[in-house]
Amino acid sequence: MGIREKWQAMVSTRTETGEAHVNKDLQTRYYKTSKDKAMAAVEDVLIRKNFQIKRSESDRGEIVAVAQKGKKVLIVASVIMVRPFRTAVDFSCATETSLPSDFGHSKKLTLELYAALDQSLTYIGSALGNELL
Repeated sequence: MGIREKWQAMVSTRTETGEAHVNKDLQTRYYKTSKDKAMAAVEDVLIRKNFQIKRSESDRGEIVAVAQKGKKVLIVASVIMVRPFRTAVDFSCATETSLPSDFGHSKKLTLELYAALDQSLTYIGSALGNELL
């Protein structure tokens, strides 16, 4: 991770995971499960973390949730089945604050969500998109 990426992470109020993310911890994670079970597991993890599910669209593979207590946080989870029993999960986490930075809160929360999801589902790897297509 270069100086520019570190600076952007320090002064950001949001964190987004992705297939080619420079931070290995924030790359798309793949699980050995079906899309429906992954959606249910993500919803369960969000509810356990005190989030309220605002919208869950199974056909689009998208879950939108907001924090019920503490800081105002919006989470958008994307669940995509790329092969049978190979499902990708990505998160976009935005913290509402009057400051130009959330001081790593959104990144920490995203990593906590992935850790909780790893306990619920069988994790098979990160950034496997090119191998699975």
